Amino acid sequence: MTDEMPDTDTYALKSDELPEVPAPDLPYRPPSPKGSAPKIGLIGAGGIAASHLDAYRTAGWDVKWICGRTLSKAESRAAEYSPSSQVTDDWRQVLDDPEVGIVDLTPHPADRLPLIEAALKAGKHVLSQKPFVLDLDDGERLVQVAADQGVKLAVNQNGRWAPHMAYMREAVRAGVIGEVISAHTSVHWNHGWVAGTPFDRIEDLILYDFGIHWFDFIASVVGDRARSVFAASARASGQTANAPLLAQAMVRLDGGQASLVFDGSVPHGPRDTSFVSGTEGSVTSDGPDLGKQTVTLTTSDGVARPKLEGQWFNDGFRGAMGELMCAAEEDREPSNGAAQNLHSLALAFAAIESRVAGREVEIGTVRRIAT
Repeated sequence: MTDEMPDTDTYALKSDELPEVPAPDLPYRPPSPKGSAPKIGLIGAGGIAASHLDAYRTAGWDVKWICGRTLSKAESRAAEYSPSSQVTDDWRQVLDDPEVGIVDLTPHPADRLPLIEAALKAGKHVLSQKPFVLDLDDGERLVQVAADQGVKLAVNQNGRWAPHMAYMREAVRAGVIGEVISAHTSVHWNHGWVAGTPFDRIEDLILYDFGIHWFDFIASVVGDRARSVFAASARASGQTANAPLLAQAMVRLDGGQASLVFDGSVPHGPRDTSFVSGTEGSVTSDGPDLGKQTVTLTTSDGVARPKLEGQWFNDGFRGAMGELMCAAEEDREPSNGAAQNLHSLALAFAAIESRVAGREVEIGTVRRIAT
């Protein structure tokens, strides 16, 4: 041990000047099947269905059916996004159609559960809206049903194909930054629009319904190394929504750490930043919102700034469905498969339990939540 202080630049955390280098070409764009895309049956014509249909229209995929609880809603969606689609208020018609290869299910989790099982047993590949299930046991059972039926079950974690998240994930997968040491996300925006909507009745709205995208991102880059989580939430000064709009979580990893910060009551100056460090480099993304992000990749070779194409909406939705189509075509598990998504849910469930109990919670010990 020495009593000598480091030099001033080191002590002040001054960074070295690094050269600009070309960014590696990584497969971050939404995938598409090589052959003919299977026909889609969409069940659930609510608000999020518009983003699904817009993405499928962009991709040129055939939506054979649109089903809504009310026929008029299904007709409205078809008129705007897919005029050639047949419409119905009876989901059984969709499952009975032998031309439908994939069923896209958008209802809320409790309503969606029996529909997922029915679609799988009808021999359809299924894309489930997120969050996938309220009970991990239900999720594991559905994964087994899909395996027994020889079909694919994926979750619409569309954030995985937001260009910045996708590039960061692929940089990790390719080993560009070495073994992950830390992963941190912070989102600062105004989620006050939920006031007066059904979402406002969800106590852990931010950690569960919104935050699942970032829990899924963390899970996608750290794998099975997450061990425990400590989380908290709070009401923001001046917020009109009932649900707390502030939340944060700290995650213990084997040989590392992760954190998530959600400031959902920021009226001015929104910001979205993600950072992943590894033994060989780091990758960061920063911007004023989820659609305008600049990615920077730093290694010993230098600094790379990839020019990314696309937007979360609608590339994220195109990516989630396209990956399922590719998995079905290649007879493999989709990267957004339900089995893998259960790890993301286990992390989110543990965070919610930690918020309630006020203590650190081991990931995997909380099997279900009530919303």
